[in-house]
Amino acid sequence: MNPCHPFHRPPVPPYGRGRAALVAALALLWLTPGHAQTADAAPGIGLTTALQTFAALAAILALFIGTAWLLRRLNGGRGPAGGGPMRVVGGLSLGPRERIVLVEIEDTWLVVGIAPGQMRTLHTMPKGEPPVPDGGDGQFAHWLRRFREIPKNAEN
Repeated sequence: MNPCHPFHRPPVPPYGRGRAALVAALALLWLTPGHAQTADAAPGIGLTTALQTFAALAAILALFIGTAWLLRRLNGGRGPAGGGPMRVVGGLSLGPRERIVLVEIEDTWLVVGIAPGQMRTLHTMPKGEPPVPDGGDGQFAHWLRRFREIPKNAEN
């Protein structure tokens, strides 16, 4: 390639440009006047520096704890989600982004359909008792219970 060509680059050293820059930076640091340590200076950090660092850390920790306490106090002790007259009783996923949710508002239950970009009330009914889970008496649970009982009967 022609050295007078505008896109001509000098050859890259065998150890790479990053290594050359690192060596140059270390040489510059070595030659600075602050690098030389005096004989009377003690190595490490002093007690005052350690105490200042600890005090700053304690102040930041106290600020976090104080902010959390203040938020809880202002929110009435209900936590970050709040409370209020509304709660989700249950839900059912119909697909990757579609759900049906049962919401309790005072003495009313709302069945709400949720899809991307929209929510619709599907049904309204008076408040009732949430259904108690049946303990897993589905088809697989029944088969598994039967399968577990087979060795017990065979041993007797």
